[in-house]
Amino acid sequence: MDGASSFDQYRMSDDLWERMKAVLPHYDQNASGGRPRADLRRVADAIFYRMKTGCQWKAIPPSLAPGSTAHQYFQHWAADGVFDALWQLVLEEYDESVGLDWKWQSLDGAMTKSPLGGESTGKNPTDRGKRGTKRSLLTEAQGIPVGLTVDGANVHDIRLLQQTIEDCFARLSFDKASPDEHLCLDKAYDSAAIRELVEAVFGYSSHIRSRGEEQQSLRKKRGVKPRRWVVERTHGWLNRFRAILVRWEKKVENHIAALHLACAYYTLRRTRVFG
Repeated sequence: MDGASSFDQYRMSDDLWERMKAVLPHYDQNASGGRPRADLRRVADAIFYRMKTGCQWKAIPPSLAPGSTAHQYFQHWAADGVFDALWQLVLEEYDESVGLDWKWQSLDGAMTKSPLGGESTGKNPTDRGKRGTKRSLLTEAQGIPVGLTVDGANVHDIRLLQQTIEDCFARLSFDKASPDEHLCLDKAYDSAAIRELVEAVFGYSSHIRSRGEEQQSLRKKRGVKPRRWVVERTHGWLNRFRAILVRWEKKVENHIAALHLACAYYTLRRTRVFG
């Protein structure tokens, strides 16, 4: 097996690359000559390799692209909102071909270690006060991610919940949830302020209880999983990107860009399953 083919499992798929090309900035050719521009497909492969493996940028195999080149493009594309636009494009495609199921939505947070600190990190109360980031994710009924925000590990859940729902509404041009849309939350969100926010401000019917209570109520329903389980599964899928499992970026926009890329990848995979 040659060196190039040994990295095929970590390369960006052709389907995802075709969609990413549609949202990349336009690069004019240099009429005066000079050094040719990098092969953008190879750069995308190198970025995807780094996101999947969690390696340092300089450890990216040269057969893909130089690590410094991949890092430079990643930062430019993150600042330009390329990965956000990619997720948006794939999400709209999923909605058109499969259909987003809004009846039962789930929201939950996940802690991420941030050894280098940086923007939007804080002392993690569940990890002996070490620096960490909290990722808040909203999914529709099948676990497709539709809203996302990131902040310090010590930020209160109500603030993250509000930002996550607002991200979803802005992304899909919603003003308010319809009366028959349900939002499932665990007992960490069980407060009068959160119920007021979820129901009066955002328009959901709220369902806030522990997983144990939910499992007990569904014990006699064979084959039915707790509705909140889908968001936990999606967090697990995102964590398969090892550059997300541990946050090494000091710039929060770079960490969020990596999450947007992972959300786009996950959503496109589910489109193939259900489409």
